[in-house]
Amino acid sequence: MANNSAPRIAPRTGLIVEVTAALGEALLEAREAVGEVSLTVVRESIVEVCRTLRDRFEYQQLMEIAGVDYPSRPERFEVVYHLLSLTKNHRIRVRVSTDEDVPVPSITGLWPVAGWLEREVFDLYGVLFDGNDDLRRILTDYGFRGHPFRKDFPLSGYVELRYSEEQKRVVYEPVRLPQDFRSFDFLSPWEGAQYILPGDEKASPEAPGAPTPLKAEEIKK
Repeated sequence: MANNSAPRIAPRTGLIVEVTAALGEALLEAREAVGEVSLTVVRESIVEVCRTLRDRFEYQQLMEIAGVDYPSRPERFEVVYHLLSLTKNHRIRVRVSTDEDVPVPSITGLWPVAGWLEREVFDLYGVLFDGNDDLRRILTDYGFRGHPFRKDFPLSGYVELRYSEEQKRVVYEPVRLPQDFRSFDFLSPWEGAQYILPGDEKASPEAPGAPTPLKAEEIKK
């Protein structure tokens, strides 16, 4: 077996069976893949689910809250909670789904650190959290338009900022692109590209054989 510097996560045999019995109808799906347990639960039950995992299954720490955007789904956003058990040396992942209008219950009453993590998801995806008393942007600038981690957010954004020497302050302006977007196919020009690279059209084809600056009569026999 190859050496790996990553810390080993001890398996918790029978965890899914025990969690399924404890959560009841709040649990929509439980699966284990590549040694990780993921739970999909009812959105309205997220607080009670996290409380059960903390108090009964010893997942004491909330490590992260992440967002995922699936624009083709009716509820396009997933909010993903990553919990850590220090006593069991084990991690578990909990997911809920929502859309742009329906808020997710806040878990700041269980872990106060969730306040900042929920603000990140709100800022980047626009997901609302019911019960978070300080739900404002945390990563983007004041007056930022849109939510940059949504799949339909333009790559260029909507505004750009620069320092104006005339006004002696930072000013916001509509985005101006001095160069069009370029698409890259990541093919090697020596192996896969079946087209002429910019500038290659100026080159004239060489005659067969290795080129030499000397004429035939100038070569000493």
